[in-house]
Amino acid sequence: MPWWSWLVIWVVLVLALLGMFMYLGYRLFVKGMTTLRALGDLTEKTELLSRRFDDEPDPPFRPAVLGPTREYAQGWEERRATNATIRHTRREARVRRGKLLVSADPRRFSHLLRKRH
Repeated sequence: MPWWSWLVIWVVLVLALLGMFMYLGYRLFVKGMTTLRALGDLTEKTELLSRRFDDEPDPPFRPAVLGPTREYAQGWEERRATNATIRHTRREARVRRGKLLVSADPRRFSHLLRKRH
């Protein structure tokens, strides 16, 4: 190989490397600009939320241990009854689906039992 062929190979390799760096730099620049734009939108939303929640005072803290027992017991019983109703409804739906599976008409699936010749 003549000496100038090595020079051409290295020039092509260096140009390809510079082209790759330019391409990756451009992609990084575009992603950075997109990130900054999203960060600006997030900042605006954060300011809006902070203004909205700064207007409303926090509710006073009332520990359940020091509160009226009957109110908390009543709330607990209501949640317990609601959860029991939800569980019962889900169970009934499962039982209904199971009955549909068990009471399927076997003649509907007779084509699966036929032997193919």
